[in-house]
Amino acid sequence: MAKTPTVEDVARAAGVSRQTVSNVLNTPEIVREATRERVHGAIAELGYRPHAAARRLRTRRSSTIGIHLDPYAGGISGVVLDRFVHALTERAGDRGMRIQLYAARTPIDEIDRMRELTESGEVDAVIITGTFHGDPRTRWLAENAVPFVSFGRPWGEDDVASPAHLWVDVDGAAGTRAATEHLLAHAGERIAFLGWPAGSGTGDDRERGWREAMAAAGRSATRLTSEENVGRARAVVAAALAEDREDRAAIDGIVCVSDSLAIGAHLAAASADRPDLPVIGFDNTPAIEAIGLSSVEQLPERVASGVLELLMGPTGSVVAPRVTASGEAHVLVEPRLVLR
Repeated sequence: MAKTPTVEDVARAAGVSRQTVSNVLNTPEIVREATRERVHGAIAELGYRPHAAARRLRTRRSSTIGIHLDPYAGGISGVVLDRFVHALTERAGDRGMRIQLYAARTPIDEIDRMRELTESGEVDAVIITGTFHGDPRTRWLAENAVPFVSFGRPWGEDDVASPAHLWVDVDGAAGTRAATEHLLAHAGERIAFLGWPAGSGTGDDRERGWREAMAAAGRSATRLTSEENVGRARAVVAAALAEDREDRAAIDGIVCVSDSLAIGAHLAAASADRPDLPVIGFDNTPAIEAIGLSSVEQLPERVASGVLELLMGPTGSVVAPRVTASGEAHVLVEPRLVLR
């Protein structure tokens, strides 16, 4: 059995003292950049992992990151956050960190839980999901100087060049743009969009990709609206297809804001004797795969890696909150169009 590498092994490989390795791991700001890079190179080469319990005793940190566990709501698309939390837990473990889940029913409840966890020293940092316009959680975290990253952008006027806080998100517009371009090339000119009611940051961003692709092609088409419900989506699309019964080309394909709505649209098309009407969803859930529909995959594993990189950087410990205009303050993950 291979010997587990130690701090002494890292120090020997990097040509530094044991104390220097400890400083790089626990107080990197006091070590010169060239030395830090050499030590991190040795750590990566040897596969060294700091002992988390010992580090907690030395640094008086919990080496724990808190994340809100969304309540189970059923449906189809919740698997994306499940994949994200699973990937986050694995990748945090590789960095010697633990993930603590906590429950809360409302944003205000979540603020209370974050206050308890940070004031008691149970967590060093927080990751929040499901950001929205005027989110009180981000304001509280910033005001209390709690290190945090959000899965979801701040939804401000300029979230890229001048974001309000660190964030990682999926480029929803890029996903729906790719889906629309594919249907324009292979299905026809009239590509409808089935989205949520206006006002959802995520939904509006995904709609933007469809609109941009249609405008670039010099085309216009129907925008349909449904709540996140398979039955409701089926009814909305059924009504639209009934109006088009005399002109079967009025809708050549449908790009949907979620897999749930895509399944509803597909069921409506089949009932309207148009089972081959192209429908593309968003999330690439097991349900959409089982039906055989195309979808946009968010790649939550890449989101998890981006969150930890922003929160911890190359130092291996939670860094202080920072926002810059140099690209360090956000990671925008481009999704993948999965065709079936």
